[in-house]
Parts: sequence; C-alpha cells; structure tokens
Amino acid sequence: MSILAIGMSHRTADLRVLEQVAVSAPDVPKLLGELIECPAVTEAMLVSTCNRVEVYAVVEAFHAGLADVVGVLSRHSGLAATDLHDHLYVHYAAAAAQHLFTVAAGLDSMVVGEAQILGQVRQAYQAAGEAGTVGRALHELTQQALRIGKRVHSDTGLDAAGASVVSEALADADRVLDGLAGRHALIVGAGSMGGLAAAALRRAAIGSIAVANRTRANGMRLAAALSEQGVPASAVGMDDLAAQIARADLVVACTGAMGAVVLASHVAPRTRPLVVCDLGLPRDVEDGVGDVPGVRLVDLESLQRRLAEAPSGLDTRRAHEMVAEEVRAYLAAQRSAAVTPTVTALRRRAAEVVDAELLRLDTRLPELDETVRGELARTVRRVVDKLLHTPTVRVKELASGPDGTGYADALRELFGLDPAAPAALTAAESTVDGRSS
Repeated sequence: MSILAIGMSHRTADLRVLEQVAVSAPDVPKLLGELIECPAVTEAMLVSTCNRVEVYAVVEAFHAGLADVVGVLSRHSGLAATDLHDHLYVHYAAAAAQHLFTVAAGLDSMVVGEAQILGQVRQAYQAAGEAGTVGRALHELTQQALRIGKRVHSDTGLDAAGASVVSEALADADRVLDGLAGRHALIVGAGSMGGLAAAALRRAAIGSIAVANRTRANGMRLAAALSEQGVPASAVGMDDLAAQIARADLVVACTGAMGAVVLASHVAPRTRPLVVCDLGLPRDVEDGVGDVPGVRLVDLESLQRRLAEAPSGLDTRRAHEMVAEEVRAYLAAQRSAAVTPTVTALRRRAAEVVDAELLRLDTRLPELDETVRGELARTVRRVVDKLLHTPTVRVKELASGPDGTGYADALRELFGLDPAAPAALTAAESTVDGRSS
C-alpha cells in the first residue's frame, strides 16, 4: 500500500478546466464514496479549493490506483480521461507525501505562504473522516502535514502580511478605486471566503457592506458580526442583486455555487468605477460582466498572471528547506514503523520456541522442583530477550535509512518468518486502535 496524489491546480490547468473538475462541498461525500468503492483504493481524501482539486488515496498498486482515481474525476467532470491527463500531476509514495506537505505549508498556493490552505486541508481531512474514507495511512500523513504547515507559518515570515487570494484581489480593487475607505461593498456569499473578505474590508475602513447569500440566515449572521465590529452592514436577498450592485463600488463574489450568480444583466454601465472580484471556482461572475463600461473585473486568472511574477525570497527558500527536512524525518519514521511487524513476528517466533522447549523439559523432568523450574524458565527467556535485543533495535535504526526495507526482508528470510505475518499483525493492530489501513 502506498500514497497516491493526483490533482490539478492553477499551475497546470486554466480556469475553465479547473471549474469543470471543481467539487462543491455538498458533492464531496458522494465523490469520496465513489473513490473508496474503487478496487485499488483503500483510503481517500479530497482537497478542493479556489485554485486546486486534489485526491490523496492509499492504493494497492500505482497503475490500478491511477486508473481508478482518474476514472472518478472523469465521470464527475464530464471530461475524457485523456483530456484530464493533459492537466494532471501525479505523485506517488514519498513524492506524494512531499507534495501534501508543500501544499499545507502554502508553498504551492497562488499566493505563496497564504495560511488559508491549512484550514482547507483540515476541512478535507474532516470530511473524509465523516465519510469513513480515512484510515491509518492518511490520518498519519495529514496530521503530519498540518503540523508542518503550522511550523512553517510560525517559524518563517511567509504569511506575516496575512496575504491570501482575498487580500490580493482587494489590493487590486484598492488601486482601481484609489482606496477602499468609505466605499460601499457587496459580498455575495457568506462562507469562509466571504468571512475573509469581510474581515479584510473592515481593516481597510470600508464605509458599509451588504451581504447576499442563498441562505439568508447565514448572510444575516455575517452582517450582524460586522455591525458589532463597527461596520454598517445588512443582509440582502439574492433576488435583489441588480439593485445592490448599482449601489456598490465593489462586489466580491465567492459563493461556491456550481454556476454564475452575478450575471451581465445584473450590471448596468457605470459613470463611476465598479470593481467586481470573482473568487469562485467555478466562476461566480458571468463572462460579459467585465465588458460592461465602467466595470473592472478581477478574477483568479488575472490574479494568477500578476502573482506569477512575484519574486521568491529568503523566507520561501527557508520554508522549502523545512519541508524537505520534515519529509526526510517522516519517511524515516515510516520505514522504521514498517519493520515493526517483522520484529514483532520474530519475537513471537522466539517465544513459541521457548514455550515449546520448556514444555519438553516438563515432559522429560516431571519431578523437577517448581522453584527450579520457574528459575529455568526465567533464565531461558532472559537469554532469548538479550540475544534478540541488539539485532531488533539495530534493525529498526537501519530501517529508517533509504534502503531500510531490505532489512525486514532479510529478517524474514533468515528466521523463516511467514511473509504474510507482518501484514496480519498490522491488520490486527489497526483493528485494535479503531482505524483500518
């Protein structure tokens, strides 16, 4: 069993392809169910954000797992598998672990160092846990990735400015409007992205905010929170978008819907500038909106073009070094853990031999004093334990190296251990701790 990571992001696919493959939150359990039903897949987790869609799976074999996962993505997106392959990246085993660690650290994000991805990876793990598709392997991998992400953010200055896709879009809006202070904004979508936009606008001294959301109660909660923080805010209906857009200087659309919600028909030609920030994947804003006179459209594509030119600094290089260190430590721990079932099987075999010989001693010397018999048994067990101690400790140390798997194989061969015994022991341990691997 090995980890397989398959996905596409702003680095490998344009927005039109990404929005076809994007998975809305309500569809995540269904897709996870399809993945876990695949013959070669035993665990699965799905990360879907505004600029990436990735599947992390534990698979029995590389090619079979790849075919299964791509098949699910193909059925979901309606794109042929051959078309998907043009945009997918694939990482396997150690490379898959390194990719997730890099993603969690914010180093693969459109805005390098943004911290929002940590919450998105955590949400992906929780969704997979609720769907019952996470086992021991993905649990350990994801928890390590989250820990590494936190360490990178705390030990480097990558996110010192709190940069994110939202903050970068609002920076563009600030330049176009010559400042956001005192302006009126409309936020379409009251989810996590809408909350980030509201917080950023409050810090920019926005004059007032209207919040439109399909579930009116959620919009009212966000508006109430803003009002408590001193920003005049109100919840409005999605059926009133045209009138609300006419009042606004800035529109931030981030609904998570599977189709456009801000239409060209909602936007009239302007005599004063209007900035529309489309942060949805799939896109929330219809193509024609950017062609309306007086309207400036800021979307993920325009942000990607601008941010691709941003230079990398010392903090980025240090973060990559930290991730590399953590990957090496993780792989060493995994290799060391992989030899544990073999060591357990060896000790079990030794215990069986000792028990058999003591039983033979009982048969041959039935009149032996019980005190002597007990001392003999303890002595024999101590001798066996001491003989096994150094080689078993040493084999775990050696197993943590790059060629570590060969030591477990050598132990099984030298002592005639059942090749299936380690797998059986691992399965038994997984049953005990409540997770299946």
